[in-house]
Amino acid sequence: MRVMSCNIRYYGAADGDNRWERRRDLCLGVIRGYEPDVVCCQEVWYQQLEDLRRGLPEFEAYAVPDEPVGGQPVNAMLYRSARLCATAAATYWLSSRPHVPGSKSWDSACVRLAAWVRLKDIQTGAEMRVVNTHLDHVSQPAREAQARLLGEDAAAYPDAFPQLLAGDMNGDSRNPAIGAFRQAGWVDTHAQIHGPRDPGFTYHGFSGPHHSDELGKIDWIFARGAVRVTAAEIVTAHRDGRYPSDHYFLSVDVAVG
Repeated sequence: MRVMSCNIRYYGAADGDNRWERRRDLCLGVIRGYEPDVVCCQEVWYQQLEDLRRGLPEFEAYAVPDEPVGGQPVNAMLYRSARLCATAAATYWLSSRPHVPGSKSWDSACVRLAAWVRLKDIQTGAEMRVVNTHLDHVSQPAREAQARLLGEDAAAYPDAFPQLLAGDMNGDSRNPAIGAFRQAGWVDTHAQIHGPRDPGFTYHGFSGPHHSDELGKIDWIFARGAVRVTAAEIVTAHRDGRYPSDHYFLSVDVAVG
């Protein structure tokens, strides 16, 4: 099964030539070209979700707005309907009141949430849970508390139950929030294939390899339970100097059960 994590950069950003309308087809083309079974997107606005639905008609989508009224379906998840069916799905907010829509805590600059879908392989019956999230970009206390909350949530499942956690964590391998994930039993899928050394930045501001950033990889796909990683890639695809987003996407191949 192939899973991608894609921070697609939000629709309303003042990105000039890199605005969504200019890169939408490229973004969809890159995703289609990798032939994923599950796609976890971050920073999704309604307009982009509609484009994803139209451009990827073979996928079902699960997305919940971040705020009770007028919010955006920021952490949209798509799964290939010919192969996978959803047996459960839910969303909770990364705050001290996770059941309250639109809640935030720990000086988080933005409302942050986690969306998850439990997916069953229609042919084999194998089941796994995929969680999609985006940690805060300003408050370090919020990042750490949000990571701990995600770990507590995952621990409700049996140790062997296959789980994946994808998202923009706004922190590289040196960040204590990433340490909190590891303490909770999450394993970096990229490191499973390429070793523990940080491969370098995944946020590049539409500059690709020309970007200069002290941060390393801030986009992650973690695994927990009976998940075997067989391939992992940072997606650097571009066309005529244009990139599908201001982040590189991630792609991992896994076997579960």
